[in-house]
Amino acid sequence: MASISIIGTGYVGLCTAVGFALKGHYVIASTKDRSKADLINKGRPPFYEPGLDELLKRVVEEGRLKCVVDRRGALLESDITFITVATPSLPTGSIDLSLVRDAAQEIGEALKDKPGYHLVVVKSTVVPGTTMEVVKPIIEERSGKEAGPDFGLAMNPEFLREGSAMYDTLNPDRVVIGELDKRSGDLLEELYQEFYEGKVPILRTSLYTAELIKYANNAFLAMKISFINSVANICERLPGVDVVEVARAIGMDRRISPHFLNAGVG
Repeated sequence: MASISIIGTGYVGLCTAVGFALKGHYVIASTKDRSKADLINKGRPPFYEPGLDELLKRVVEEGRLKCVVDRRGALLESDITFITVATPSLPTGSIDLSLVRDAAQEIGEALKDKPGYHLVVVKSTVVPGTTMEVVKPIIEERSGKEAGPDFGLAMNPEFLREGSAMYDTLNPDRVVIGELDKRSGDLLEELYQEFYEGKVPILRTSLYTAELIKYANNAFLAMKISFINSVANICERLPGVDVVEVARAIGMDRRISPHFLNAGVG
């Protein structure tokens, strides 16, 4: 069973780490915040997420998950590394890739001294082209190795909701795998087939497509919210029209679904 290292211990990173640990994998999460690492190693998550505290405590006590500040050591001990660091928006509207670049540099430095094949998986939300044009060249330059023959590269976007991130980790609608090559995709698909016992659809595609799927998914959900808010504005101008009833009715259409059709502020 593969050993897994995870760079980043936010909602995505920690829930992913706990999920793999629950399935029997040995998982090493890494963070630069020693106080956060100490908290996680006591079985206490550094943020509230329903169901996470109990599951984290279990896998820590069973010795299947630990958190370290030594990323190099974590990489050398593992077969697969997930990058789950934050990519916040900048005032210009672009995203801040500094943490992704830092992670890629550290991975490259570690792989330089690591024999054998290693799979690197980008799970952070990044614009199309980031995995191939930013992450790949950095790792290759720092490691002196070539993506494909020497190490694998994949993009595996997350679709978690804060407040149900642990549930979504264990019960996804689908798994999207963007792959540099067949070997990378095969390894990641095998990992997820085992994780979900073949019960969750797995879509394999290119790195660029996987990156765009995440943004398109987010944009579509935002569009539904924006749409129902526009309908709510119309309802307010008409006598006796309740947007809740309108949303309920159109949500019954199987082509639309009721999810994300709740009007709100904005």
